[in-house]
Amino acid sequence: MTLNLRAPGLIVANYGRHFLVETDQGERLICHSRGKKSQGVVGDRVLWLASQDEGTIEKIEPRRNLFYRQDDVRTKTFAANLDQVLILLAAEPEFSSGQLSRALIAAEEQHITPLIALNKSDLTVPFARAWEWLLPYRNMGYDVIPLSLKDEAPSRQTLTQRLAGKTTLVLGPSGAGKSTLINCLIPGALVQTGVLSQALNSGKHTTTSTTWYWVDVEKTTALIDSPGFQEFGLNHIDPAQLAAYMPDLKPHVKNCKFYNCSHLHEPGCGVISAVKSSDSADEISVNRYKIYSDLYAELKGMRRY
Repeated sequence: MTLNLRAPGLIVANYGRHFLVETDQGERLICHSRGKKSQGVVGDRVLWLASQDEGTIEKIEPRRNLFYRQDDVRTKTFAANLDQVLILLAAEPEFSSGQLSRALIAAEEQHITPLIALNKSDLTVPFARAWEWLLPYRNMGYDVIPLSLKDEAPSRQTLTQRLAGKTTLVLGPSGAGKSTLINCLIPGALVQTGVLSQALNSGKHTTTSTTWYWVDVEKTTALIDSPGFQEFGLNHIDPAQLAAYMPDLKPHVKNCKFYNCSHLHEPGCGVISAVKSSDSADEISVNRYKIYSDLYAELKGMRRY
């Protein structure tokens, strides 16, 4: 390999200031960020410079999008240049409507297509309850698919079709089956990650890093496994734009009497007038409106400091 020649590559794993970069020839090598700050994320196209058996990232190419969360302490990036985000939920344990909504808002803000999969369809009663709970999200136009990772159910084929030809970030709370999904679609994936951890002297892999996996040998379909999270901060969202990132609220904003309506207390608010207890496709559920009002207050409060 010629030294002092910047070559293109793709970041496929991120371990702090260490990155695994895949070259256009399919080779992988460890690269380090230049300087003290680590700016690269999985999915970034980069230019890197070889240095003996390792390399240095010299430039990050412009991104199509960046999926991330932000709280009052730090910004946590997941991945860049995504086609879609797969939010994997399960019939059991129960999932948080607030966390689901926050992830969807983060995707909407970056113009990334969300895909929701509800796992454990073999648990008949809990699954039916959770599926009904997701009705408002189906009414919003989100693609919500049933899933069973325990067997070769047709739902697995449906998911595979949704993933084909795309780069997909996989999110999911603990117990939803994210690791099972990765291993079902990419046998030996966690073994690959363990080998990488040893190469980087980072100890046993505990899903604290983000990793890119190719699903097919043609390298047209990719899954990105992300660390779990307990909270999903949205401090980067302007509260005045929040309703625009919620598909059930957005159509009603045009009916508001005031252009700068907060949709909380103003007379003649089109959003408030659409809040109903039913799950009709053209109405806003009480639960979703509460998520909006709580999040708006949170974001508004953050901007006082």
